[in-house]
Amino acid sequence: MSLLTIITLAISIAVLVAAAVVLVLNPRLFLLIYRNLGRNFLRTSLTSVAIVVLVIMVTMIWTVVSFLDASTAEQSQNIKLIVTERWQLPSQMPSSHADYMDPEKPNAILPELKPYVGKDDFMTWSFYGGSTEKDPSKRTRDNLVFMFAMNPEHIRPMMDDLQDLDPKIIEQMQKDESLVLLGKERLEMMNMKVGDKFTLVSMNYKGIDLKFTVGPVLPGNRYNLMGIMNANYFNRGFDTYRTENKNQPHPLENRRLNLIWLRVRDKDAVAKVGGIIENSPTFSDRPLKCETASSGIAAFLDAYRDLLFGMKWLLVPAILISMTLVISNAIAITVRERRTEMAVLKVLGFRPLQILVMVLGEAVLVGGLSGFIATLGSIAIINWVFGGIPFPIAFFPAFTVPLDALAWGFAIGAGTGLLGSCLPAWTARSVKVSEVFAKVA
Repeated sequence: MSLLTIITLAISIAVLVAAAVVLVLNPRLFLLIYRNLGRNFLRTSLTSVAIVVLVIMVTMIWTVVSFLDASTAEQSQNIKLIVTERWQLPSQMPSSHADYMDPEKPNAILPELKPYVGKDDFMTWSFYGGSTEKDPSKRTRDNLVFMFAMNPEHIRPMMDDLQDLDPKIIEQMQKDESLVLLGKERLEMMNMKVGDKFTLVSMNYKGIDLKFTVGPVLPGNRYNLMGIMNANYFNRGFDTYRTENKNQPHPLENRRLNLIWLRVRDKDAVAKVGGIIENSPTFSDRPLKCETASSGIAAFLDAYRDLLFGMKWLLVPAILISMTLVISNAIAITVRERRTEMAVLKVLGFRPLQILVMVLGEAVLVGGLSGFIATLGSIAIINWVFGGIPFPIAFFPAFTVPLDALAWGFAIGAGTGLLGSCLPAWTARSVKVSEVFAKVA
């Protein structure tokens, strides 16, 4: 659970406890707070709509930022490492480099790595991208496809959010190596369905154009715009290229591997494995760099640092201030219109504290309910209808709103309602009966 969720959950619990105390100690006051919201239904509705819109904006921003923060946070156990070429970007390594780290090749793996890397702790990625159109002038976002070429057996143990992928799909990919798994949105953009066939004209491996059969759809939203293909099929494309070009190798044949993923138990293993790989003479011809996945993602996000900083520390506070002002203005107008009522309540025996609680309660109730409805609606519409927030960054094409957002929305609405109503509530508490009735007279 993130720090943001813990804080908002604590605020939500505090507000609910306070409401329960008022309900138990003074149920009539609680009922009065509830009924007062309907006295000017139009103003209450407009205030609620404004809060809903602003809470949705904050929820969308926090969804992206909190997910990226979690992705770049260092873990203490089951840590993933990324091995790349040290002096080149993008990383392009010989495929033989992976053999020295593959636990399933006991005769090739570096002996020093055997105690740290298990059978299900290894994965390689080669990036293969292309278009279904041969004519460059006709290539659009809809017919471009980006794929991870990898061993199908590594999908379930190593790919995030695919641990529950049906094992039968893995078997299908092994039997038919041309089978490709695509995300739902990518299939819709290509106007294709399971079983369709297409040819991809490669853009990063010129001359290696491959024919594919559309397999089962990748589950979830993380891989909506991407695909996963069998690395064996990808590698055979280089053999075909040799055959068709008088035994001449493809220019990138010895640079076809982009990333190697490893998983280790703890931070001590990170340092040891990193040292083994980076200092091994085996890779002296093409030196490697080993870093944690969180560090690698953080480095990739450097280009977005200013944008994310502005969203997190400038845009969100500005929205929260706007919400506070909207609520403050609405409550202040209400208090001015009800000065006579406040005076009458005091004559009837209401204490200043009860009037203060009444005004604060109205603002907190409107803000909290509006915020909760906003985030509940965000989860339903953004996740289920649109498949996530479309903000392609790193390997994350879309972000789904977490259930934690229910606490965010309620806390944001109730918190800004409380802050925005403090001054109007104090004004209502301080209403002097004599002054009010003197003006009336």
